[in-house]
Amino acid sequence: MKVVSGAVLVVLALPVVVLVLIAGLIAGVGADSAAAASTLRGVPPEFEPWILKAVAECEEHPELTPALMAAQLQQESGFSTSRKTVSYASARGPAQFVDGTWAKYRNDADGNGRADPFDVGDAVIAQGRYMCSLIGDAKNSGLGDDVRRLALAGYNAGWGAVLRFRGVPPKSWADGQTYWYVVNIMKMMKDFEGTPLLNVGGSGAGALALRRAAARIGTPYAYGGGGPGGPGRGFCDGGNGFLRGRCAASSTIGFDCSSLVQYAYWPHTQLPRTAAAQYEATAHRPVARGELRPGDLLFWARRDGFIYHVGLYAGDGRVLHAPRTGRNVEVVPLDSAMPAADYRGATRA
Repeated sequence: MKVVSGAVLVVLALPVVVLVLIAGLIAGVGADSAAAASTLRGVPPEFEPWILKAVAECEEHPELTPALMAAQLQQESGFSTSRKTVSYASARGPAQFVDGTWAKYRNDADGNGRADPFDVGDAVIAQGRYMCSLIGDAKNSGLGDDVRRLALAGYNAGWGAVLRFRGVPPKSWADGQTYWYVVNIMKMMKDFEGTPLLNVGGSGAGALALRRAAARIGTPYAYGGGGPGGPGRGFCDGGNGFLRGRCAASSTIGFDCSSLVQYAYWPHTQLPRTAAAQYEATAHRPVARGELRPGDLLFWARRDGFIYHVGLYAGDGRVLHAPRTGRNVEVVPLDSAMPAADYRGATRA
């Protein structure tokens, strides 16, 4: 996201009832809680309540939907919570604010005493207020395009660019950055609409970890990518990370099998980074197949005993895992996740 000019901040007064409902939602939905709304799916639980709050604030512009904000966050940062999420243009945090725009929309939404573009609550509320303002600008512009598309273009390139081109800048401008930004987000919205992809009940570390990982279903596999803060760019190492002869990992933001598991349990249980190290760290708590609980760690090994893959038990004989390059985080039957003969066993973190 770049600095915008000409956007007008819309200050909204929410009804008391809405404020009470939102306050209750945020109090009841934390970083490790269940995704509750039927209007979203595939959204990390630490983001969902803030997305819903931001949309509720923009009640005069119903075009700003939870799915639109979720798709935009996916495009901006892949829902990253890492403080290393800084672009080449020095845009920071999950919603990628540059200093000029952050100065206008900065807020301490989470009440921790600081307005920080790396804080999920602060960033998402600022994103919502910015988008709400841009949708208002789009409605008042008289431009003959979807106001959502116009607002997204303004968020990425600045409202001045939208006015200059009388719409979304074309593919020929700035290497198509803004053009494809808008196209990708509008296309991705459907991926975040509907009920959660995996309903996880219960409490405890395992259930909470599975719930956190379930919000990442559909995230691309990136060898060497990801960690406690969320998905990250991968790399190629030997024969790993390649797809059809090219290094796919270096251009993919996602998780590999062990970084997904590490992310799911963090910070409640700080597992090491690799599958082999995770097995070593939890092997003292083995779990028989008939006693598996949601969130238990499942491992696969080569004939020489080297642990090469890990996933999370998802209940009903299924595993949630990041399978391999070219695939996405998914839920599949345990026996088909990897070669059945390679199954090493399960542990409890």
